[in-house]
Amino acid sequence: MPSDESAAYRRTITVLLMSAYTFNSMDRSIISIIAASLKADLSLSDTQLGLLGGTAFAALYALSGIPIARLAERVSRVNIITVALLVWSALTALCAAAGGFIGLLAIRAGVGVAEAGCSPPAHSLISDYHPPAERASALSVYSCGISLGYILAAVVGGYVAEHAGWRAACLAVGAPGVLIALIIKAVVREPPRGRWDSAVTSRAATPRAAGNAGFSLAREVSELRAVAAALLLNPPVRHMVLGITLGGFAAYGFYAFVPPYFSRAFGLGYAATGFIAAFTGGVTVGFGILAGGFVADRLARHRLRWYALVPALGGLLALPLYIAAVSVTDWRVAATALGAAGFFQYASLGPTFGVVQNAVGAHRRATATALIYICLSVIALGLGPLFAGWAIDRFADHLFAGGGFEAACPGGAAATHAAPAMALACRSTLALATRRGLLVTLAFFAWGVVHYFMAAAGFEKSRSTGGESTV
Repeated sequence: MPSDESAAYRRTITVLLMSAYTFNSMDRSIISIIAASLKADLSLSDTQLGLLGGTAFAALYALSGIPIARLAERVSRVNIITVALLVWSALTALCAAAGGFIGLLAIRAGVGVAEAGCSPPAHSLISDYHPPAERASALSVYSCGISLGYILAAVVGGYVAEHAGWRAACLAVGAPGVLIALIIKAVVREPPRGRWDSAVTSRAATPRAAGNAGFSLAREVSELRAVAAALLLNPPVRHMVLGITLGGFAAYGFYAFVPPYFSRAFGLGYAATGFIAAFTGGVTVGFGILAGGFVADRLARHRLRWYALVPALGGLLALPLYIAAVSVTDWRVAATALGAAGFFQYASLGPTFGVVQNAVGAHRRATATALIYICLSVIALGLGPLFAGWAIDRFADHLFAGGGFEAACPGGAAATHAAPAMALACRSTLALATRRGLLVTLAFFAWGVVHYFMAAAGFEKSRSTGGESTV
């Protein structure tokens, strides 16, 4: 059924939800931006930085994602987003008071729990404000929050970290989220669920009453099983899920160490690496996200396979650019290649999320998003930075004369009174190890691209055989 809200109001809602996701991304990304300052101040290893930037956040994000999503199928999604934004913003600011690695680890776990209350209800709201043919576009606008958040974390966090330290940077990115939470509560209305479903024929559709049924453990398990089946038993949709998960693993691992890489390889300061990260992981990525959603929606009017081909072709163009970014010796060329790579890779978000939302019924959409974000949190965010940090540490030990890099170069640098030769050895070893660790991480990105091409082939096969599509 057509919406009774104006197009301008629907766009306003999408932008406000994007702003929540912006703070979600900013508070999640701040660890990678202040990584060099943290490493030096607390004498952390890159494996520990990977734990703080990914695993600590992702562990409880994954555990809390499904319960919050199931709650979002029944109660006000606007209220869930408001409360979640207030909590994760306060916890990010609280990082400033952490006394060491263990304290930071605990707070980051709490941030993960709260941030699980953002995307599942937000995707569900957007799907009730926009018809199926516009969802990839609308969700690409929402997904721009990931790049805007990274820009703000990089620019604000990098600048504050350089001039006032990493603790002040945590305060600077955490506190403003409270204001956005209050604006969302005041402006966003809870729409009727499934308002567009009457215009869609889908075997994945669910009865409207399902979302209003009382709690039953058996029913919850049945719903989870049904959503998992819709995402994993339909081959094209399954390959889309695998594509975004493997691509996310590589991206989270890679971008977690982009600011440290530019500092280690080119000797740039926190503010300079922050601005580079903002451009390469924010501005160009944002344009790529927008382009991917709108282009896929337009092309898919004729062939559904374009929902998979847009990410596949984008990834194919991005991979050599990523390799070039960590292979060249001029930071300007590296930043340009990295920015172009981000544009092409992140074209995958809108089409993939659109396919997922269209594959299930109205009272399963928050749950479907939660399942996708479990993949993106546990596998991609939880393991990507950890793998990249572990790989860098292993390469550093292998490259350093006699091994024992961490003992000889605590925090990645030689002791204050060490000989100049030792200081140079620590710096050069860490820079080369970081380059090699990032190159190894990119292998997972190539793997994800293969799955997108397989998804495109599956959509085309379904069309040629007259098979029913859930997209």
